[in-house]
Amino acid sequence: MGSPTGSHGPVRRLVTTAAALLATAGLLTACGSGDDGKDDGGGGGGAAANANGVDDGATLTMWTRAATRPQSEALVKAYNDSHKNKVELTVIPTDDYQAKVGAAAGSRDLPDLFASDVVFVPNYTSSGLFADLTDRIDGLPFADKLAQSHIKAGTYEGKKYVVPHTLDLSVLFYNKDLYRKAELDPEKPPTTLAEWDRQARAVDALGGDVNGTFFGGNCGGCGVFTWWPSIWAAGEDVLNKDGTAATLDSPTAQKVYDTYRGWVDDDIVAPGARDETGATWTGVFPKGKVGVMPMPSTTLGLMPKDLDLGVAPIPGPDGGKATFVGGDSIGIAATSKKTDQAWNFLAWSVGDKAQVDVVAAHKDVVARTDLASNKYSDADPRLVTINQLVSDGHTPYALKFGQTFNDPNGPWLTLMRDAVFSDGADVKKDNEAVSASLAD
Repeated sequence: MGSPTGSHGPVRRLVTTAAALLATAGLLTACGSGDDGKDDGGGGGGAAANANGVDDGATLTMWTRAATRPQSEALVKAYNDSHKNKVELTVIPTDDYQAKVGAAAGSRDLPDLFASDVVFVPNYTSSGLFADLTDRIDGLPFADKLAQSHIKAGTYEGKKYVVPHTLDLSVLFYNKDLYRKAELDPEKPPTTLAEWDRQARAVDALGGDVNGTFFGGNCGGCGVFTWWPSIWAAGEDVLNKDGTAATLDSPTAQKVYDTYRGWVDDDIVAPGARDETGATWTGVFPKGKVGVMPMPSTTLGLMPKDLDLGVAPIPGPDGGKATFVGGDSIGIAATSKKTDQAWNFLAWSVGDKAQVDVVAAHKDVVARTDLASNKYSDADPRLVTINQLVSDGHTPYALKFGQTFNDPNGPWLTLMRDAVFSDGADVKKDNEAVSASLAD
């Protein structure tokens, strides 16, 4: 989630037709079976005997959405080049992905492996689409070092069903050249929301076509990705544990909204924020005319080479740091007949070699906190900063996430706009509507 084009995670809205299709998938059981027809235990006894799965020349089918094409293709190629098993990857248009998975689940025709935007994983686990991988995941020597926000999102009724596939974090980007011109220390990014406010205003005061900050004001996914970390950084939650009620009207949340509203009222924001739906959200900062703004970590490698930018955690009102850990998780379909072979791919994909020589080498966020500093990230301190933030990451859990937060007609976007482009008087009422949608 959180891509420059709105193709990742929270930025892209849920394809609602998939919900109806997934209802038919409750018939599926959450245990796979091996080629010999015997139950391999999914996360049970078979896992102990095959900690790394089986590499016997099997052909595995795998689906991912177009938003993760580069990372998925790189992992699959590296795996196929070094294993007897072969993975046949199908990349599906992101906007079609939910419906495609739902239809395949209904007809019991899912691939052996399939990834999902992490915020929609709970829909799949609760519908029985994934095989139970609990013992297999727990048996990994680095199990506690995997991105725990993804693991938690893929845990249902105490069982674990997925591992991280790709990670996208929300972070602050700031323009060091503009900081110098504004007589700000380019090595001291904001550590509180108040400092962020002060620094954005200092840059904006340069005048001309320079602006202090920017955000997607008509993009619900952009809001959850970049606003919620400031609430989490204060040690507070935005949803209850089971994702059926919201606390988006808390005093801390109000401080966040007040800051953004101040930027709007005082014209600190670059033009277009009010109407920005997420489609061009991250295209503003690369032009070099914005001082500091929250961005998806995956855009770092896409920035102009001559843009001197720094990376920092998103702070809370009085300090702290947090990030929204988006991206995709991946699991084995409950209907797969090749669970052991599919696990061989998954175990390899989160292993040292794949994470360092494939993921880190492509400047992507590694899925393990113990590999945050590696031979590739050490060459760019900004990557180390991003990788280390995984341990401060959150991935919200809610079965009704899409209809509530991603849908442009959902109640969260109404709250966002009332909080920032109006006087904020309706936030409490809007939060009640968000909770009602989550509990619906």
